Amino acid sequence: MMRPDPHTFRTTTSFPHGLGDREAAILREIVEEYVETGEPIGSRTLSQRLQPSLSPATIRNVMADLAQAGLLFSPHTSAGRLPTEKGVRLFVDGLVQFGALGDEERANIDSRLEIRGRSYQETLAEASLLLSGLSSAAGLVLAPKSDAALKHIEFVALGPGRVLVILVGADGQVENRVIETPPGLPVSALVEAGNYLNARLGDLTLTNLRQRVLSEMDASRHELDALTAAVIESGLATWGADGGTLFVRGQGKLLADITEIERLTTIRMLFDRLETQETMLQLLQLADASEGVRIYIGSDSGMFGMSGVSMIVAPARNEAQKIVGAIGVIGPTRLNYGRIVPVVDYTARMIGRLLG
Repeated sequence: MMRPDPHTFRTTTSFPHGLGDREAAILREIVEEYVETGEPIGSRTLSQRLQPSLSPATIRNVMADLAQAGLLFSPHTSAGRLPTEKGVRLFVDGLVQFGALGDEERANIDSRLEIRGRSYQETLAEASLLLSGLSSAAGLVLAPKSDAALKHIEFVALGPGRVLVILVGADGQVENRVIETPPGLPVSALVEAGNYLNARLGDLTLTNLRQRVLSEMDASRHELDALTAAVIESGLATWGADGGTLFVRGQGKLLADITEIERLTTIRMLFDRLETQETMLQLLQLADASEGVRIYIGSDSGMFGMSGVSMIVAPARNEAQKIVGAIGVIGPTRLNYGRIVPVVDYTARMIGRLLG
């Protein structure tokens, strides 16, 4: 689902092709009940809710037709109906109503993402926490690795086995990383490592610097103290990681509805996938392929190949419309799409401005 306009969302209902008024109204009520409670709904309850009212017998006939079309199913004998992933997909494509965020909600997001006084990594982590809190799902924020040329590198000892790496880009962006170092590392090794790298910066990007320095170190390792070489290699390995940085907050919320995702092993598999470079790159590819918010239900995205999981993702673009990250949430199929889509959209636009 691609939003039709960068600033507004659909607030009127248009029925998907091939779905009549009665079928659409019944499907919408069933999906909305499922999104709110996760429980099936029966014909008698639907008869009381629908306007104009339909008899329970008529509703049962319509539900049977929708089930035959693969849009509904009955979890057990004599129960009400639940939507299939195909039914949720149809609901998202043509029946859900998206509301615009109010001034107070936008102001809250703006204040939460205020970057002053903290690093952009902290801001991205806050964004993923914000999305998780507003969606009751796991919030995803992906920032691609920086390709900016380096201006300065400094190593600062934090304690035994831990060193802070301060990385300053030619564009003025400052990034802090913490690396592990050999025990007993002297301050002189940190100074030597910084001098060695700063003497080779030029206009090199992170990736190019890593390639050049590692090549030089292989050729002249004897010229560097062993501890200094370890500091350099450890730092470069951290900086040179492909795929960017993925912030995930609220994973525990995926455990709240075991009946939805069915098995803990499935959730553990999902957590494992979220931590891989392949998943990060796929997130960027999905964001790159859309102009706005996209909704993936079940195996739609090709990323997870599992039922019971939905993902809402949007690209974060700077003023030049270049993608600088991807923003989204992942959770059970019964996400509140009408509420979450505008939140993801607005947050993606704010992150795009901040990182742009």
